[in-house]
Amino acid sequence: MATFDKSKAYQDQDQVFFDDGREVELLHFVFGRPDIDSIRGNPTAVVKAIDEYGRTKKYLMNVGEDKGAIVSNLIAEVKPRIMVELGGYVGYSAILFGAAVRKANPQGKYYSLERNPEFAAVSGALVNLAGLSDTVKIEVGSSDASLKRLYEAGAFGDQIDLMFLDHWKPAYTTDLKLCEELRLVRPGSVLAADNVIKPGNPPYLEYVRSSVGEKRKAVAEQKKNGSGVDERFSSKQATMYEKRVGKVELANLVGNPNLIYESKLIESFEPSGVADGVEITRCMGEESQ
Repeated sequence: MATFDKSKAYQDQDQVFFDDGREVELLHFVFGRPDIDSIRGNPTAVVKAIDEYGRTKKYLMNVGEDKGAIVSNLIAEVKPRIMVELGGYVGYSAILFGAAVRKANPQGKYYSLERNPEFAAVSGALVNLAGLSDTVKIEVGSSDASLKRLYEAGAFGDQIDLMFLDHWKPAYTTDLKLCEELRLVRPGSVLAADNVIKPGNPPYLEYVRSSVGEKRKAVAEQKKNGSGVDERFSSKQATMYEKRVGKVELANLVGNPNLIYESKLIESFEPSGVADGVEITRCMGEESQ
């Protein structure tokens, strides 16, 4: 693995590192720049401005330059018609990856799903500044509700070509299973999951790395015993997620265990320099029952 350029490190991640006013402060930082007119319509310049805030002011929980390059290269390969991001935060990845989608497939669309309406508003303002509003669509609401709503509206067409998972960790697996059940993730779909080392997501990695036989066995056990949020997550995370989604719905969500995945970890770094990685998963086919 390549070494991290410490000169590009974000500020340290304090105990409180988001939703404390820094997101709006970022907007004032970017729009208050003396060169604001020169960066309008320039995604690269807007991303650099966000990075500058993270490096000189306060930490931002963005994907960052190093892991961003991994996903950007994947976009150039896949050339997605539809790319979906789960967890948009302040729009860093929507701008970085939205620009990559536009370059790889001028007809492509990038859907950024963000639960927090304030974060979504910040993201929308920066996406507009970058000149990407025709490509990037910001959707406000919980990831599962937004996925269902956009599916029912026909926004995704036949399938999601590329999905970037970067939201609440217990939702990675359940949202993937939802997309499987809706047939939005099917052979040809590619997944890129952030933060699989820091803070880590063992249930998701286990799922995408399991064989069809192993997944079928897990589904049989789930139907027999019922299921909630994986015990490897904290009790607080489990309680919050079950309160939002519901234990019954979680128990009934089995996905499509017949999908064949090939998955591998690409090691990289958080923008702070802490070791992390992106799990790249390709749906290779579907076994008949």
